[in-house]
Amino acid sequence: MSVLGSCRGQLILQPGREKSLLRRHPWIFSGAVKAVVGSPLSGESVDLLSSDGSWLAKAAYSPSSQIRARVWSFQAQEEIGPEFFRRRLALCLSCREAMGISAQSNAYRLVHGEADGLPACVVDRYGDFLSCQFLSAGAEYWKASIVAALQDLLPGLRGIYERSDNDSRSREGLPLSTGCLWGEEPPDELLIHENGLQFLVDLRHGHKTGFYLDQRDSRLALGTAACAQAEVLDCCCYSGGFGLRALRAGAKRVTFLDAAEKSLNWAGRNAALNGFASERQEFIRGDLFQLLRTFRDSRRSFDIIILDPPKFADTQARLEKAARGYKDINLLACKLLRPGGQLFTFSCSAAMTPELFRKVIGDAARDAGQEALVLQTFTQAPDHPQNLNFPEGHYLTGLQLLLRPPG
Repeated sequence: MSVLGSCRGQLILQPGREKSLLRRHPWIFSGAVKAVVGSPLSGESVDLLSSDGSWLAKAAYSPSSQIRARVWSFQAQEEIGPEFFRRRLALCLSCREAMGISAQSNAYRLVHGEADGLPACVVDRYGDFLSCQFLSAGAEYWKASIVAALQDLLPGLRGIYERSDNDSRSREGLPLSTGCLWGEEPPDELLIHENGLQFLVDLRHGHKTGFYLDQRDSRLALGTAACAQAEVLDCCCYSGGFGLRALRAGAKRVTFLDAAEKSLNWAGRNAALNGFASERQEFIRGDLFQLLRTFRDSRRSFDIIILDPPKFADTQARLEKAARGYKDINLLACKLLRPGGQLFTFSCSAAMTPELFRKVIGDAARDAGQEALVLQTFTQAPDHPQNLNFPEGHYLTGLQLLLRPPG
């Protein structure tokens, strides 16, 4: 094991492959590496050098991954050690304080990986608990230092829980890892609040780190739409975030649709927790594509539809199939909307660019005989920041559309 803070080796890049680093992009792929000097272990820090020997950055080495190195710092004099991570985490916390998100919710993202200068490290706060992901060799190597710094910087915490059960761990040569890292285990049900609503979340087994924190602003926008007395369809509802916001805004009835019975039960319990009458709610389990077709064939219609499906494509290779999937569900949704209805539609597939998503949805609306007007666009909430040097950090695209017959 290396001495913490020192660089055990060097990666020398192929000629011309330093260009991305000069633009402050934090990734180096395996094909860009000409030679490895020294014997760095997985996760240890290495110096990145251009083919002519010029120093470029300090990075975490990952010999099993196609992303062979992830940059920690572009400052030659900056030592990569416990104090480095404490400084970076303190900056993350001060940025979130400046955003004022704690006034909206006690659940939000504290650390968003590369955008916050801590590649493949995710830290979400849920009240007095943190839920963390360490998704690369470098993040895993420094996990103990990061957890120690979080304890120091957030003295009121009750516990820190790990949810490193993401497939990206296997691409780093790492096993999946979950469990309590410090303090108390989170309870089976943890109560959070968001803009006047309450939600029960499961930090140990829930989606992502427990809740879709990145959709906070989109949910709030739904509450300002024409929800009063509207009939609303919340597709892929999970624990009911969008549907509950519609009920709070005065929706006559919300139909919650999900493939998982557990999600529907969770949504129902959250609806009851917020005091919404049961007759204003309907819960249907099934496949999204099949149920939308069933609604179409039975001539069922809605005033507002939310389409927030799981990721259809995480790579370019799957993009064409994903585009067809997005078009199919949006075409069906357009056919289910009443005249003047609104569609809130989202893609969390990083490979699906906002431009392509707009084209796909526009094609779907035309094929449904509708004209779609964009009322609002969405992306991930600001506690999931996007660094302009790292375009891969943009993954969530959303549109609020008004559907009307073509002129």
